[in-house]
Amino acid sequence: MRSPPTSSLHVSHLPFARASWSASFSCPRPIPTVSVEKNPSESRLSQLGIKSWPKWGCPPGKFPVKYDAKETCYLLRGKVKAYTKGSSDCVEFGAGDLVVFPKGLSCTWDVSVAIDKHYKFDSS
Repeated sequence: MRSPPTSSLHVSHLPFARASWSASFSCPRPIPTVSVEKNPSESRLSQLGIKSWPKWGCPPGKFPVKYDAKETCYLLRGKVKAYTKGSSDCVEFGAGDLVVFPKGLSCTWDVSVAIDKHYKFDSS
């Protein structure tokens, strides 16, 4: 298991719980502040410089995340459902998706398939 990417992302240091995500699950309401771009073009990825971004990964499990900075990430592999505490708002994303999480968001990641991603934090 790799450690979290930077101090801009707070992840619980508790052992990973077994994921309970179901492939048939769909989010009743998306998290309005999270954007998911499904399968962006190679030219878009190149324009963003994705391949020069750091990499991070984790095994299946469930853990809380707090974003102290805006994060943009591109999933190379894996499947995640992220949801906000006390709400039915959630977002699903996986391999090939470009996802943007806003600064200040707190959510729980439920990783059903191990993650490998490129990521970039932007403090603005």
